[in-house]
Amino acid sequence: MLLKPNMNWKANQGITLPAVVANVTRTDEFIQVDFTVEEPEDCFRACVEKDADHSFEDSCVEIFIENPNNPSEYYNFETTCRGYLLAAHGTGRENRTLLNDADMSKVIRVKKPVSVIGNFITWGMQISIPAQIFGLSSFKDATIRGNLYKCADKAKTPHYLSAFPVDTEKPDFHRPEFFENLAL
Repeated sequence: MLLKPNMNWKANQGITLPAVVANVTRTDEFIQVDFTVEEPEDCFRACVEKDADHSFEDSCVEIFIENPNNPSEYYNFETTCRGYLLAAHGTGRENRTLLNDADMSKVIRVKKPVSVIGNFITWGMQISIPAQIFGLSSFKDATIRGNLYKCADKAKTPHYLSAFPVDTEKPDFHRPEFFENLAL
């Protein structure tokens, strides 16, 4: 699945944007998303140094998933190019509850090697989210709805891409009304 920019968002206009491909797979135990990112060096940032920090400020890939066990809430898993994770859940942008350290450690993050060719940086991240995070014993019969994103809010050139369109005036990923089926 190719992540695309909303060209109505001013931040995405007049810049060279990253190219991002994501592959979503599902087993009974995990939802796994494998991201590959190629971005201009002006879009790249790697300053976050710990989990539960502002991952979205760095070069970051994000998985937002509606809780299959409680569709009124959704989870966000935001992983930097260095593998640091911000993960929370709640019913909207405000009042989100961070995952505790035990649950955070269950989210498997595998970094791909970084390469630099000219002024483009290529990196990747594979993220595996276990069913037990959502209070499920298995994803077997669950409907998995959500969206995938790429951003870097504090990069020299901020940018915002998504797998499914987000029809808002400005970038806003905390919009479950734009979630679609991620995995069959």
